[in-house]
Amino acid sequence: MKRRTLIVSASAATGLAALPHLAFAQKKYAPGITDDEIKFGQTGPLSGPASAYGTIGRVQTAYFKMLNEQGGVNGRKLNLVVQDDGYSPPKTVEQVRRLVERDEVAFIFNILGTAPNVAVRKYLNERKIPQLFTAAGASTFGDHKNWPWTIVLQPSYQAEARIYVEYLKKTKPDAKIALLTGNDDAGKDYVEGVKHALGPDSVKKHIVAEATFESTDPNTDSQVLALRGSGADTLIVHGVSKWASMTIRKVYDIGWKPTFILTATATSVSGVLEPAGLEKATGLITSYYLKDPNDPQWANDKGFQDWLAFMKKYYPSGSTGDQLNVYGYTMAQALVQTLKQCKDDLSRENIMKQAANLDVELPMLLPGIRIKTGPNDYFGVEAQRMMRFNGKTWELFGDLIGQN
Repeated sequence: MKRRTLIVSASAATGLAALPHLAFAQKKYAPGITDDEIKFGQTGPLSGPASAYGTIGRVQTAYFKMLNEQGGVNGRKLNLVVQDDGYSPPKTVEQVRRLVERDEVAFIFNILGTAPNVAVRKYLNERKIPQLFTAAGASTFGDHKNWPWTIVLQPSYQAEARIYVEYLKKTKPDAKIALLTGNDDAGKDYVEGVKHALGPDSVKKHIVAEATFESTDPNTDSQVLALRGSGADTLIVHGVSKWASMTIRKVYDIGWKPTFILTATATSVSGVLEPAGLEKATGLITSYYLKDPNDPQWANDKGFQDWLAFMKKYYPSGSTGDQLNVYGYTMAQALVQTLKQCKDDLSRENIMKQAANLDVELPMLLPGIRIKTGPNDYFGVEAQRMMRFNGKTWELFGDLIGQN
């Protein structure tokens, strides 16, 4: 009898033990993820020369706070841990290692800048940690074969450069082009994109001067003076924050009036154009894929109204005239969509799989543009529209350019 009782008890125990196993069989968690929380990390320029871009992390933190108040994602609260890297690649490496090894985050999200992202890419890929949605469009971040754990959602810099060349071919076929770019992978990407779009037979004919600047340069004055001296009548500038602002100001102050194309990295009205002087930025040409919050045509647009209401309630210190806050908000929404698709399989493998399986139209994307990724397509947005600054806001012109 005793033996029988023991056998029955053992069977019961086995059955009971199996119940939680069955209940949790479908749940797979990366480090930093529990039934209640998803912890992930980011570095950004909260200080230093690119600190204007620090608003991206702040607006995202505010967005996740709002979402958490509404119940989070599939019942889990989102915990974004942000560390300051000062836009310095060695500091990015230090802070990402801290996030992974000390804070044990599940993945890295939306680091700003080409050089900072490149600096940590090998480390993250070797450890199979998702490097999601780099805030940099260098073509290397779409290299899914060599870097399968790194993905970007914004258009590639080379694709953007091709848009500018095609515009010039139609409107200014005899353009004498001067290029001013940062001396980094992003700047090189733009230069390569321009030259490839021109074609080998036209490069020498159209590009009359090139100059670069370092992130440590106090200004770009000497470069601007040298480029004007080349006889160029068209200027294409890649830069972020203060370097773009200083260049816009110097071009205006010396009385140079080229066709001025500014890359999408520097389209923020409050972060870049206002410091330069709005009157000095009038006439600038660029391309973009998000709604400009300064453009009155969106006043009655529901997506814009929802964004504005969010900003006023959850990030009142943030500028509603800053496109960077639209960008940060949209990348946060793309991450939420990714995590929703993961359901209860929040392994790093599935997080990366779902990031490369997006097809969604988000409210602050320009009409007709979607975020769409695939296992062999790590650029989420490939369509853009051109726009011109009128002294107050960017005005869209022309049709949608690129695949969608």
